[in-house]
Amino acid sequence: MAAEMTLVKPISKFGNPAAARRLLLPPPPRYYNHVVANNKKKSSSTIKIMMSSAAAATTKSTKKVGIKETLLTPRFYTTDFDEMERLFNTEINKNLNQAEFEALLQEFKTDYNQTHFVRNKDFKEAADKLQGPLRQIFVEFLERSCTAEFSGFLLYKELGRRLKKTNPVVAEIFSLMSRDEARHAGFLNKGLSDFNLALDLGFLTKARKYTFFKPKFIFYATYLSEKIGYWRYITIYRHLKANPEYQCYPIFKYFENWCQDENRHGDFFSALMKAQPQFLNDWKAKLWSRFFCLSVYVTMYLNDCQRTAFYEGIGLNTKEFDMHVIIETNRTTARIFPAVPDVENPEFKRKLDRMVEINEKLIAVGEGQDIPLVKNLKRIPLVVALTSQLLAAYLMPPIDSGSVDFAEFEPQLVY
Repeated sequence: MAAEMTLVKPISKFGNPAAARRLLLPPPPRYYNHVVANNKKKSSSTIKIMMSSAAAATTKSTKKVGIKETLLTPRFYTTDFDEMERLFNTEINKNLNQAEFEALLQEFKTDYNQTHFVRNKDFKEAADKLQGPLRQIFVEFLERSCTAEFSGFLLYKELGRRLKKTNPVVAEIFSLMSRDEARHAGFLNKGLSDFNLALDLGFLTKARKYTFFKPKFIFYATYLSEKIGYWRYITIYRHLKANPEYQCYPIFKYFENWCQDENRHGDFFSALMKAQPQFLNDWKAKLWSRFFCLSVYVTMYLNDCQRTAFYEGIGLNTKEFDMHVIIETNRTTARIFPAVPDVENPEFKRKLDRMVEINEKLIAVGEGQDIPLVKNLKRIPLVVALTSQLLAAYLMPPIDSGSVDFAEFEPQLVY
């Protein structure tokens, strides 16, 4: 029990100096477009790679390699835009609180971070000092983060365009959120240029597969994505502020303001869900909200445990960091979702750790030398075991929560 309680200790306790030296990760596949450096400015939505001819020669073999699609890869999303227009039509939906949306719009228009993302010479100098496996770890962190932010930019931009006539206020908020996401993606891609690399985001837009989610699922998933992003960024920022010896790259110094963008985005999606009480006030909403919580938490945990060297490189214990983020995100999410998993039950973490063990075996099978048929046969019991653990975690007694009155299943909001 004492070991379980360490999960909720302050983040300053998460340091693991000895582990910081264990840095072993394979280089990730990526979308890159190699060109000779020409110092020309690029748009924020289509950024080409800038590298010296020598660097280009060393990475020529990766020129046409795509990002390997797995269940844990950052995804691009699309939705039913016609249904979105109906949901936010003020003539159809009388639950829309336009006054709240107007207030949120003014918050976004203020653009607190307009001048925040300004680089300096410290970036390139820090990147040049990062060598060996740790350097590759940072490249992977930057490219995955850039892909995730760019995915949000594309979705929000399209929603802003499609809702312009139906609900101009909501449409403008989506457009301003796409501005934030593009700014984040561009800043991360500039970070890759410190390592003589960058993602070709224009090509990425056309090449990636898009996952379709119904609007209500977009609300659940995107709210969770923004809120968990907030807790990840602010936790890393506070840890590195308390432990500056691990501040090996200056991008982390920007996380305090950066995470406020994520928080505002999450608050907006909270307002959107309150405007659609049918997504929050029945038994189906309870089941779906628990499902999305579990999906997001498990995905993060499995992803991060594959990249534990990154977190150890900045002085964090990966599993303790993740559990801190999951617990705080779950507490925040409980304010709006009608039900959430009981992530503070020690059994929840035990199930997550079991999933990590199974996932590591699945990865080992995939990287083995067996023929495809043998690999698939070896995967079957592992997939069954992983599914069993997921189902067991889902069936754990949940916590009833949320700000919707369930007594009569009426769309009455209780604050």
